Amino acid sequence: MIGLASYLVFFFSIVLILGIVALGLNLQWGYTGLFNAGIVGFYAIGAYTHAIVTSPAKAGMIANLGLPWAFGIAGAMVTTAFAAWLVGLVTIRLRGDYLAISTYGIAVSIQLVTLNLESLTGGPNGFPGIPRPLFTTLGSPALFNIFFLGVLVVVTGLVYWGLERILRSPWGRVLKAIREDETAAVALGKSALRFRLEAFVIGSTLMGLAGALYASYIGFVSPYDFVPILTFQIWAMVIVGGSGNNLGVLLGTLLVWAIWAASGVAVTKLVPAAYAAQGGALQVILIGLVLVLALLFRPRGLLGEAATVSRHAADD
Repeated sequence: MIGLASYLVFFFSIVLILGIVALGLNLQWGYTGLFNAGIVGFYAIGAYTHAIVTSPAKAGMIANLGLPWAFGIAGAMVTTAFAAWLVGLVTIRLRGDYLAISTYGIAVSIQLVTLNLESLTGGPNGFPGIPRPLFTTLGSPALFNIFFLGVLVVVTGLVYWGLERILRSPWGRVLKAIREDETAAVALGKSALRFRLEAFVIGSTLMGLAGALYASYIGFVSPYDFVPILTFQIWAMVIVGGSGNNLGVLLGTLLVWAIWAASGVAVTKLVPAAYAAQGGALQVILIGLVLVLALLFRPRGLLGEAATVSRHAADD
């Protein structure tokens, strides 16, 4: 029973971390129509920045600053925002598949940097020993996990509340107007490029925040934590839950991660060790099947976007 409770705490912690990533993507895609396929790149920037800012100096490593946890979170968000701004300046004029391909290529490049720049990121061996807040004070991994789950609930709640506020504001209504008819929005005097860039930077910053939370929760990151399959999972969460609906996205995150975790346990128990790699592929197939079924029977997701009238955008 204790083991099950510990696992549930871990499970919901990961759900909340990935939920923040999904909320960032929902801002970009669900509300603005930006096809970002480079999610893991910004997630990785946040995680590694937090690790570098908070970790004490180590032999063979450069730039470890040993600063408090809050500085790591702030540093991760600022660094990710700056990286997203640079990427956005180059790519934000692209549309659809072209934006997806360019952002995907950038994410792959970021992973290659983390894999090869060993003196900064630890390379393929990963970055161990990332300080976890109050871990020593609490004196127990179980207590730390419960404490950090509480932190994640608060942070996710603040992110959700903040997004709902800004998306109900004139700024959010302009985003929807640009998504629905960019030509009309521009004709009414709105700078589509500026609004698209702002949404891209804010959404990517949330991904960096989630990366920092992941690093400080696990205490270890490696390039293999930021593989392309994670981008596929996040997209599935947004689509299954309902793009354009933040609550739906969180529900989709819970459902998709539950299927992923349950299928992983099933594969471990039922598939012989010699076929473990093939069994892992079944997880991807299962998520893909769920995605296809959602698109067929619930194309707007479990909680689709509520119908809104966007005529106010022209007046804001």
